[in-house]
Amino acid sequence: MELTQNLSQQLSQQQIQSLKLLQMSALELDAYIQELAMSNPLVEPEELPPAQEAGPDDALLGRLRWLEENDRQNGFYQTIAEEDLDPLARASTDGGLEETLFRFISRQLGPLGLDEADSRTVCYLAACLDDNGYFTIPLAELAQSSGVGREQLAKCLAILQSLEPAGVGAADLGQCLALQLERIGETGPALAIVRDHLELLARGRYKAIAAALCISVAQVQRAASLIRELDPRPGSLFQRTEQTPYILPDVFVEERDGRFEVFTRRGDRPAFRISGYYRDLLARSEDREVKEYLTGKLRQAEAALRDIGQREQTLLRCAQAIAERQSAFFRDGALVPLSMGAVAAALGVHESTVSRAVRGKYLQCYRGVYPLGYFFSRAAADAGGARAALRRLVDGEDRTRPLSDQKLSERLVAEGFPLSRRAVAKYREQMHIPDAAGRKTLP
Repeated sequence: MELTQNLSQQLSQQQIQSLKLLQMSALELDAYIQELAMSNPLVEPEELPPAQEAGPDDALLGRLRWLEENDRQNGFYQTIAEEDLDPLARASTDGGLEETLFRFISRQLGPLGLDEADSRTVCYLAACLDDNGYFTIPLAELAQSSGVGREQLAKCLAILQSLEPAGVGAADLGQCLALQLERIGETGPALAIVRDHLELLARGRYKAIAAALCISVAQVQRAASLIRELDPRPGSLFQRTEQTPYILPDVFVEERDGRFEVFTRRGDRPAFRISGYYRDLLARSEDREVKEYLTGKLRQAEAALRDIGQREQTLLRCAQAIAERQSAFFRDGALVPLSMGAVAAALGVHESTVSRAVRGKYLQCYRGVYPLGYFFSRAAADAGGARAALRRLVDGEDRTRPLSDQKLSERLVAEGFPLSRRAVAKYREQMHIPDAAGRKTLP
């Protein structure tokens, strides 16, 4: 039993590390490799010259002992600190840390007195949240891929959903709002509406809701006012708002012999080399401390190299799928409808894997540089979908602080509808929706 539990926990650590690397941008990955090289003598970044093979073994032994005593990452894969598991903890290439949803959740676990298995599983689930704070991965699939039992995952998901911010860990908008209402002790019509009649509410069908719940329209209106005070995206407060200083494309698309081929920035080169000198020292050294230290560092380097290689392959496969399905764009600039679910199905992975693989990544072609998320757009061929999304955003906004056309444009782009501010204004006028000033009501 103990062996099985330890195996599950170790596998969870590897899964979290894999998620962390998959979500990294090109700049963040380079910074990660440089930082790893500073703490692991076996890691030699491509940009650095090979380690010199001079120096007596006695001096090296002293250096290794010093590193062993002072290296905070000596147990990187064995005893990962909670903040090191956070896939969004590294805010930029300067190595600084900022507040993230993962860190905010992790700090709440200590007072709960959870055992190590539960705490580790909650951290794993927190690492699987999307930017809005939603948990959308089926537990059965997660149990199969992580090695953690489904009952354990369900129990820890309930713990996660009990934490702040209220609504975190929900599978969808309805559950997110329901969790927030339950947190404040609401048991009235508002709870029934978000659970069963959210679509009617979004369409303003108050009479239909009143008839379904056998209550008055006035009660529905009061419930709607309460629902508008809730946060539909509890994780959004922790999203980074600063702009990237410059963009480093992750993948490139070129037309060759009538086909669009994709290659990554690194090509077939590994992310870094494992030092041959230290490998040789590990093989011939008789010093137990040196062998233990170098063995741990070798495992860390090999695991990082394997995870980075998996990241590159996943990113390349996603980009190839995009290039195949959006070939019309690369030829004449015309996007076609494409969902992440369709790409995930073609690759045989979960949609969340595709979402993480393209997040923060950029593609360069002869037309320019584009975020990979740009190619998952229905708006190019479905103006009705864009209008429906616009209507939903307007209906769900805070009437005391309505969204400007620029804010609406940003929200629509995030949802896969690349509409400019002018396009939003045009659609809004066609739909007879007033501008922000005209929609504003006094608090």
